[in-house]
Amino acid sequence: MSTLSQLLIIAIGSALVNNVVLSQFLGLCPFLGVSKKVETASGMGAAVIFVITLASAVAALIYKFILTPLDITYLQTIVFILVIAALVQFVEMFLKKAMPPLYEALGVYLPLITTNCAVLGVALTNVSKSYSILESVINGFATALGFTISIIILAGLREKMEYNDVPKAFQGMPIVLITAGLMAIAFCGFSGLI
Repeated sequence: MSTLSQLLIIAIGSALVNNVVLSQFLGLCPFLGVSKKVETASGMGAAVIFVITLASAVAALIYKFILTPLDITYLQTIVFILVIAALVQFVEMFLKKAMPPLYEALGVYLPLITTNCAVLGVALTNVSKSYSILESVINGFATALGFTISIIILAGLREKMEYNDVPKAFQGMPIVLITAGLMAIAFCGFSGLI
């Protein structure tokens, strides 16, 4: 199998087939919390794309060139968490200076990217599947893209649901969880792609 086709399979698999939110159920806190408006969902998606892609690259480099040669791979989780925390702080400072409205709209959910299990999950998946540095970056980007697709779709649906007559028992989070469940079922249709 050629390298390009292998990278394409990793990308499609990570973004659609094994969607981090709808198949693996990682990163649900920002998925449910920031998906009220498409604008804020898009901003969160962009921040997650940046953080996961960069974290995947840095984690792969650290794992390959520091942890493995020193035979301290048992520290991978702690090291990956520190890398992710540093990257999120960088994103937070950048958004605060460059895009204050988006920074305010994301609110508490921006620092929550640090504890977003999807970011750590991608780094650990890259190690467990023995991906190269390029494969790790592709997997990270595609996973974050899948997260962004999911959160934007849910935000669009939630904006439309505001104008619908939802029964009182389903108003608020119950209808959001039902919608997310239906999205997860719909994404199962992608399982035949790879």
